[in-house]
Parts: sequence; structure tokens; C-alpha cells
Amino acid sequence: MRVLGWDVTKALKFKKRPAASVGASAIGAPGSNGYIREPFTGAWQKNQALSTRDGMLASSAVFACVDLISSDVSKLRIKYVKLTDGVWLESSAPRFTTVLRKPNHYQTRQQFVKAWLASKLTHGNTYVLLNRNSMGGIVSMDVLNPKYVVPLVAPDGSIFYQATMSPLMVTPLETVVVPARDIIHDRGITSWHPLVGMTPIAACAGSAVLASSITNNSAAFFSNAARPSGVLSAPGAISEPTAQRLKKQMDEYSGMGAGGTLVAGDGLVYNPMTMSGSDAQTVEHLQWTAQDVARCFHVPGHKIGLDTGARTAASNAVYESMYYSDCLQAYLEAIELLLDDAFGVPDTVGFKFDTSGLMRMDEAAMLSANAQSVGAGIMAPNEARARQGLAPKEGGDTPYMQQQNYALSALAGRKPPDETAPPTGKPADSEEQPPEEEAATADE
Repeated sequence: MRVLGWDVTKALKFKKRPAASVGASAIGAPGSNGYIREPFTGAWQKNQALSTRDGMLASSAVFACVDLISSDVSKLRIKYVKLTDGVWLESSAPRFTTVLRKPNHYQTRQQFVKAWLASKLTHGNTYVLLNRNSMGGIVSMDVLNPKYVVPLVAPDGSIFYQATMSPLMVTPLETVVVPARDIIHDRGITSWHPLVGMTPIAACAGSAVLASSITNNSAAFFSNAARPSGVLSAPGAISEPTAQRLKKQMDEYSGMGAGGTLVAGDGLVYNPMTMSGSDAQTVEHLQWTAQDVARCFHVPGHKIGLDTGARTAASNAVYESMYYSDCLQAYLEAIELLLDDAFGVPDTVGFKFDTSGLMRMDEAAMLSANAQSVGAGIMAPNEARARQGLAPKEGGDTPYMQQQNYALSALAGRKPPDETAPPTGKPADSEEQPPEEEAATADE
């Protein structure tokens, strides 16, 4: 079709919209972005922004739980073990143990494991980038910031991870997509998606925000010399200039000017408006928030200073065992299994945490346990000496046991001694005297 000599047929043809590209879908937790959330415009400038996961670390209970768990796990040594005669014994494999001793050029093993646990506890997910050599062996490991990592799921079910920041967070990356075999993904409870973990902070968010609010309110209260805000009231009417003057004078004696003497006339009376700390039961509320946070992290209260009662040495061992089984064991098992899978070790070898540094007893209990183990033939003397930090001794590599107990069947099957047989050692011959000795005796 032509209009005024111009062919407008092609111009009227609309181009078809290109088909939607079929690719990987990004997976993320609800509200997982790092934006500042405000209940109203300008709330952030007034220090009234909604608390995020990072902001909740300002709660002392949350910080204590995260630091305690990550520190206790990071202080444990990771062993490379091999199944020998049905027992897991520590072995040596430099291609595995070298990376575990020095995961990267800027972190030690302790710092690496602590960063691993801190990321999982605060964000619910830990992403560890595996760097390989030309032979496919792992040469270094880096813990990535979970804010800049997005899991991707392809239509065929393949899993990839998109990283937009370098491990040291110096320069942004240009959307690097890494296959799942080069990422160790440790995650918490997967409530929304199998690839999205949830942090315990999500369960104790209300308690953490309440604790932070109580702390901020107490700081403002005590900065005013523990004098609550109030109202100046007069028995009669006062003019507007007088009210402004009295208000200005009253403001000068609050905050940094608290503690001075205010002289006010006209029968003014100061009436507090806010509750004092005792009326608001501040201590009780703070203790409850700390208990709720500890409950969500499965941390015993005495570990973060909630229970300061005296306990005996025996009860301390019980509490430590409960802390290990209820809180730490799940994190240890997860790291061990993920390392086994990442390094591709066979079933007869693997990685284990050395929990001897965690389950420590007092000196008397340790010596008693070692003595019983050596006496029962469970441990060799040198093994007991090694637990006490002593050098081995010659002949102490073999377990010993006293042979003093017999089975009743063995005792019943013994043959009775023959009464007619002469005793062992021929004592009858020793009683008979030689003829020469008999003659000498007769002469005497």
C-alpha cells in the first residue's frame, strides 16, 4: 500500500515479539535483597528503619550465639581419616590436607571455618567457591558473600550459581556463572525452596528487635540522667512567650545539661510522661529476649551468660555433652559431608572433626578415665600419655590386661588333681636323707 507515493506496507507490519528465552531461573528467599526498609519516608534518617538480619546482630544475644557457635566449631581440627579394620584412623593425604590447613592466601583454617559458620547462621546460606588447577584438583577455597550469590536452576534441573562480587569484595564481577560442582552450598532449614536456607534469626527477629529497642531507649533514658520526659504544668493560664521561654530553659537541663538546678516560677510542676526502668521491667524483658534467642539457636543459657549458678564438675561435663549433641553436632556433620562430596573421596576415607578439644574434662576426671581405660585394656599406656601431653615410653604401644578372671565353664571343666601322684618337685625325695647323713646322725 502506498500513501502519497510512499510504500507504508512494511512500516505497518509490526515485528513479532521475540519468544521468551528459556534459561535458568533465579531462586531467592523472600525479602533477601539488601535494601533499607522504612515504615515511612525518612525513617532511616530518624533511626527508625526496620531491622534487617545484619541490623539484628546489634542484639547482644544474637551476636553471642553466632560468635559462640562459629568459634567453637572453628577451633576444632579437621582430620583426614581412613577406615582401617572397621575403625576410622587418621591418615595423611597432602592433596586434601594441604588445602584444609591453608584454604586460601588470606585466611587460616580457623578463620575460614568461622566465616563459613557465620554466613550460615546470619544468612542461612554459605557459598564456598572451589578453585581448581588444570588437573581438576582443589587448590583453594573462598567463602563468598551470600548477598551477591544467586542460585540458578536450568529447565533440565541443572544447578548453577551466579556470583556478582569477588571473594574479597574488591571489584564486582561481570555475572560469573559457576556450576554446582565448583560451589559448596551449606544451608539451613529449607522452608521456601530446597536451595534457599533460612537463618535462626528469622525465628527470633521479634526478640532481637525488642532487645535493640530496649537498649536504644535505655541509652536515651540514661543520657538524660535517668530522668524521664515530662510535662511542665501551671495552675493557671500562661502566655505563649512564657511557655516558650520555660520550655527552652527546661531543654537546657536535659541531655548533656542534666544534673543542674532549674528555677521555675508561676507554680510550675514537672509531671513525668514515660515510665522509668523499674516500672517497665527492663531487666526482665531483656532476659526474656536473650532466652528466646538462645532457644532459637539451641544454645544453653549458661553459654551466653544467662545462667550463672554454680555447677559441679560432673554437671559441667553433662552440660557440655548436651551442648554438643543439641547444637554443634548438626553443623559438624554438615561440614564433614559437604567436604567429602566436594573432594570426591571414596567411601572408605573422609573428613572428621577432632572433638577432643571440645569435650574436655577436669584434670582428676581425665586421669581417672585414662587409668580405667588402660587397666581394662582399651587403651595402650602411650595413648593415655598422649592424651596428657606426655611423650611415649618403650613398651607402651600394646594394651595390657591382668589375667585374673575366668569363665565359669572353664573353671568347671578343670581336671581334679591326682592324689596318688607325687607332688611336683619331688618333695618326698627331699625328705629322705642319704645313708651318709643317717650314719653321721647316729654317731652323734
